[in-house]
Amino acid sequence: MSEKTSSGSAFKGLRGILWPVHGFELKKFLPMGIMMMCILFNYTILRDTKDTLVVNSPGGGAECLSFLKLYGVTPAAILFMIIFMKLANVLTREKLFYTILVPFLAFFGLFGFLIYPNKDLFHMSLTTIQNYQHQLPNLHWLIPVVGNWSYSLFYILSELWGSVVLSMLFWQFANEITKIDEAKRFYGLFGMLGNVGLMISGPTIIFFARYAKTLPIEIDSFGVNLKFLMAAVMVSGCIVIVTYRWMTKNVLTDPALYQPGQGSKKKEKAKLSIGESFRYILSNPYLALIAVLVLSYGIAINLVEGIWKGQIKIAYPDKNDYNMFMGTFSTWTGGITFLLMIVGNNILRRMSWLKAALITPVMILATSTIFFFFVWNGAKSTPFAPLMGTTVVMVAVIVGMIQNVLSKGTKYSLFDSTKQMAYIPLDQEAKVKGQAAVEVIGGRAGKSGGALVQSTLLAVIGGSVSLASLTVILGPLVIVICIVWIASAIGLSRKFTALVESKKEEAKAEASQDATLAKTTA
Repeated sequence: MSEKTSSGSAFKGLRGILWPVHGFELKKFLPMGIMMMCILFNYTILRDTKDTLVVNSPGGGAECLSFLKLYGVTPAAILFMIIFMKLANVLTREKLFYTILVPFLAFFGLFGFLIYPNKDLFHMSLTTIQNYQHQLPNLHWLIPVVGNWSYSLFYILSELWGSVVLSMLFWQFANEITKIDEAKRFYGLFGMLGNVGLMISGPTIIFFARYAKTLPIEIDSFGVNLKFLMAAVMVSGCIVIVTYRWMTKNVLTDPALYQPGQGSKKKEKAKLSIGESFRYILSNPYLALIAVLVLSYGIAINLVEGIWKGQIKIAYPDKNDYNMFMGTFSTWTGGITFLLMIVGNNILRRMSWLKAALITPVMILATSTIFFFFVWNGAKSTPFAPLMGTTVVMVAVIVGMIQNVLSKGTKYSLFDSTKQMAYIPLDQEAKVKGQAAVEVIGGRAGKSGGALVQSTLLAVIGGSVSLASLTVILGPLVIVICIVWIASAIGLSRKFTALVESKKEEAKAEASQDATLAKTTA
């Protein structure tokens, strides 16, 4: 297949804006879109459910999230990366995919149908938690994390789902079978189709939560809701497995769609040990800049979300109501992101990588500043609440939802795509092991960085202090992080452009050698 045949330049008008995919490419494109949709469907359900469980746990609150991310999610991410690297050295790509994905689905099924219904057997009582909180005020928000340990484990694995299944399994597979020209046309559309999963998951969460609220009072309504949600997660996960298997048998064996080793011939590389992999990544400035982008997003969004979720708990203390609100939030996120995907896909094709990459940090910088302003004023009894016909808390909830919807919309539509495009020019070693380290460790370190700041402040002050009271510290910190993010994106853009041009020159040189060899042979 020639470059001219696969080029997106053949698409004009509305077709070029909405669907720049050739007919013969649908066999590869549509299954990838289905996988993305199912993975994001699960991601949204798990994200909303884990927050509902932890924030509304006995003795808990949104402040528990920072301790859980720092002392639970980060160590688990490091352990998982070590396991992943070892498995990547001994398993084929297909077996690695199944080996990683199946245990996630098994746990979520067990949690919904076995662990949660018997939570009283596994957890501390509320009285015990409150007694420990009184005795150890500096660990006030850490004690519920330990006391409600199964919720914490659910939270950890739900957090890893996005980093592992989406960022590593899916995108590594996509980067392996997609060329840069196809990526410019496909990746934005992958996000659009995947975003359908967000739009479906939101109404799904709302439907089950509303049904649960109609049940008799003696029934654990949230437990019933949870069973439905975990069943949906397992079904969606099975669709991902079946689709991946179909692609392995029907797409990766089609020379018109996938040619292993196509382009410049690569030398076989010795597999690195874990220590060597770390040193390789740390000594690679290109990967380091990608890591800064991932870190910056994680820290910034974590600092904002912690405060916002605390406001949501005040407004919606019932688990089903909280879950229903998060479903509404996910629905709005899906719809806005879908619209931004259409715009973003054309930005990727018509504008430079740098311009596309800068939109997300600029959006987060602007919206976060507005959100912190309202929370800060709300703490002082803002005059804006009466004008909006609602309470001070609801003002913060609404403004925070708008901030999160816009931030996540630009993240899904542009940040993810530009970040994944940055991996494509790298050699195979950097793509697989380098990306694994950046995505899992970088992503988790980003969130744990924000968690470290929040948990340290909460522990030093002690007692039941809230994150909303720390706005005067956290707000300026987010602004500084966004500025660092923008500077790193500019630096990465220069290296990305140089690397792409180098690959093109290598391809031209190889094509010239092949043509010369063909003439000589003839």
